[in-house]
Amino acid sequence: MSDVEKLRIKEKVAYGFGDFGFSIFWKLFSAYLLFFYTDIFGISAAAAGTMFLVTRIWDSLNDPLMGMIGDRTKHRWGKFRPYLLYVAIPFAIVGILTFTTPDMDENGKLIYAYVTYTLMMMVYTAANVPYASLLGVITSDSDDRTSLASWRFIGGYLGGLFVTGAANSFFEFFKKSNSTETAYQLSISVFAVVTAISIIITFLGTKERIIKPAPKKSSFSDDIKDLITNVPWLLMLGAVVFNLMQGTIREGTVLYYFKYYIGDQSIWFWGNVDQTYLASIFLSSLMASSLLGVLIAKKISSIFGKKQTFLYSMLLIVILNIIFFFLSPSEINLILVVNFLIGIPGGIISPIIWSMYADISDHSEFKTGRRATGLIFSSSSMTQKIGWTVGSAVAGWLLAMFGFEANIMQDEESLYGIKLMISVFPAICAFVSAAFIYFYPLSENYMSGIKKQLDEQRLK
Repeated sequence: MSDVEKLRIKEKVAYGFGDFGFSIFWKLFSAYLLFFYTDIFGISAAAAGTMFLVTRIWDSLNDPLMGMIGDRTKHRWGKFRPYLLYVAIPFAIVGILTFTTPDMDENGKLIYAYVTYTLMMMVYTAANVPYASLLGVITSDSDDRTSLASWRFIGGYLGGLFVTGAANSFFEFFKKSNSTETAYQLSISVFAVVTAISIIITFLGTKERIIKPAPKKSSFSDDIKDLITNVPWLLMLGAVVFNLMQGTIREGTVLYYFKYYIGDQSIWFWGNVDQTYLASIFLSSLMASSLLGVLIAKKISSIFGKKQTFLYSMLLIVILNIIFFFLSPSEINLILVVNFLIGIPGGIISPIIWSMYADISDHSEFKTGRRATGLIFSSSSMTQKIGWTVGSAVAGWLLAMFGFEANIMQDEESLYGIKLMISVFPAICAFVSAAFIYFYPLSENYMSGIKKQLDEQRLK
């Protein structure tokens, strides 16, 4: 791609639609699924936590496998775009089934949860890995990649905001004439249809440009060897896993935090607010501030560089979560303010991460002579899901460890545990993430140097 060729805004918007759809279910999983399993579906927190982890053993194999399949795909629509079209509808169907409560005993429900959640992760992989990989083949321009990643996460956070803003209203609307279980299923059906449409829009509105096959042939084992010896990727793996853990533990605790710890409170402008709507306000404000972070990410990273922006953002999250721990239920207004501030550095990080993965892909091609965009991005998607899953599992185990039992008055120990889970544990994870990124070696100067050489190689 020439230096003067820039992406048009409509293609960036189309790419952003994809993450709008994927983030709908990402937010449903991170903020609502554990609560759904314990308080609606009817399995224990410990069983749900273990299920999240066990199902990841199989799913961890799917991401790199899907990436390698994508790298070897030859289709008139490209390597990655076809999967968006073919998987969009199955994705929606399985998503609905995951939030469906069958008429079974607890053991039967647990088996059903294992099956549907495993299938959900498989279709998520089959669509999301190609989607993520698109960023590496739409353009080779570093600034456009950061811009494209920003549009992706504008869509992503709008998708999350759609869920947090509308989920409770959907549940209450459908609950008027249905059981709680059916209300959840119908609400998820609305989200699923929107998700499928969004993914198809991305398929229709994007184009793969870096399409020349790599000059060297490679086997699956060669690809895996290149990956596990790629130091920048390994450091990003650690940083992203712990970043996702802090976010997932925190968001997965929100509904418990407001239902059992905060309760109904009076807040600025609204007066007295029910705890379910407080949780929606809390999550929506987090999404809104995260979106603000996405919008300023390119400007911030152009000043400090991607690595330093990531590092400073994680340290800020640590500090704000520690402050959050000391806030009492009566300080609900401060709780909302600090929560809003936590979202800003979280949003800044989001597009930076995927732009850094594109850099890692170029670094790998420069070192090996083979382009493995799908593998880099699929393994990165795997990393995201590891952080998401371990965070969800840890949240379930922590609830059990602190003596949580659904739908009863909680004792002092379980309430203190919930408070730790929404503040101190995320702070610890964020600090570990910062420690990993501190050693990340790819600078802007290095990437500028290899870009010219790679562009010349691709024209040969």
